[in-house]
Amino acid sequence: MANLRVLKKEIDYRLEEFVFDCEMAAFVQPNKEESIVELMQKSIELRNLLYCKANNPAEPKNRSLVKKHYAALRRDMVASYAALFEELSEVCNK
Repeated sequence: MANLRVLKKEIDYRLEEFVFDCEMAAFVQPNKEESIVELMQKSIELRNLLYCKANNPAEPKNRSLVKKHYAALRRDMVASYAALFEELSEVCNK
């Protein structure tokens, strides 16, 4: 990871991609709009949680622990957004 700014941009990018997919799904399937909006709200809560974790590492003085913290945060971000995309797919396929 280059720095915190790049990580935050990646978090925002993933949120934007998910919200865009949700908007397209809601446009194509207007009868499922309520469940899609719930997923969008869930993704915004995830973004806020990830930002909070990114801004508050466990021990900011210990570089080794900070690196591990951000590596774990990145893995968590990827897994969480992948799960949200799977939920969106399930909603659309019902």
